[in-house]
Amino acid sequence: MSVATSDIEDSGKDRGLLKNAILIAGPTASGKSALALDWAERKGGVLVNTDSMQGYSVLNVLTARPSEAELRRAPHYLYGHISPATAYSTGMWLRDAMRLIDEGTFAGKVPIFVGGTGLYFRALVEGLSEMPDIPQPVRERWRYRLMEEGPDQLHRVLMREDPEAALRLKPTDSQRIVRALEVLEASGKSILAWQAERGRPLVDHASAHFFVTEPERAQLVHRIDRRFEGMLAEGALEEVRALTAMGLDPALPAMKAIGVRELQAADTGEISFDEAILRAKIATRQYAKRQATWFRHQLGQEWRRLTPQNP
Repeated sequence: MSVATSDIEDSGKDRGLLKNAILIAGPTASGKSALALDWAERKGGVLVNTDSMQGYSVLNVLTARPSEAELRRAPHYLYGHISPATAYSTGMWLRDAMRLIDEGTFAGKVPIFVGGTGLYFRALVEGLSEMPDIPQPVRERWRYRLMEEGPDQLHRVLMREDPEAALRLKPTDSQRIVRALEVLEASGKSILAWQAERGRPLVDHASAHFFVTEPERAQLVHRIDRRFEGMLAEGALEEVRALTAMGLDPALPAMKAIGVRELQAADTGEISFDEAILRAKIATRQYAKRQATWFRHQLGQEWRRLTPQNP
């Protein structure tokens, strides 16, 4: 997979916050991280994680974060910087990316955003609405009610207080239900009203370079299967055991990382390890398919499609 150097040179002096950024999206195991690292080395780039799971600590191997050797080859940011106990959101990630800009991280460097979370890329390009600060007592109260009453009951509360927001959420979507209730109590305004007020894009669209990796399906499946086997050899089970020992709420995003529940079930004897491996591989393939579908339908014509055979 290669792209001519001229394709990623500076492209003008258009207005925008972060000029000449390179965005590389793609499904899991599609080769985007290797491509981004290669460009970072050749172009003097700074790599920024744009994947919701790779931001969590503990799950180094299971989320396919860069290895220690890869981290030494170019500057990497927003990898493994968040505790699994945190319900990390797109807004939180965008604020962390903004902090990098404020700190001068990209001065004289090429910013390269790489990952598989479509909403992060959308926030980069389109901006994201500001959300109110949630007082800790408000946050803790709704988290406690979720634990005591369950998401179905809180969905009914939201249906009574903010029916339009409730209709957009599944009764099982505990994190988003709680978030909507927190915002409503803290600000007196529906989360939908906040979301309608777009913020400023982080990257300058006119000078940015957009790429999405699209391997052939059979090749992607092979990569997924081979990678998960490698994860086990590199300590994925030990990571899951460390995560389990933290006693976290199963509804937290980090607990839903592919491989966590499967390996937990095998470790307790609920299923065999062979069954766990098979389930994790299937879940990863399904996830990659959903990602590819999202990118195909949600990304605009400016995104250049790349495959190993046809860059």
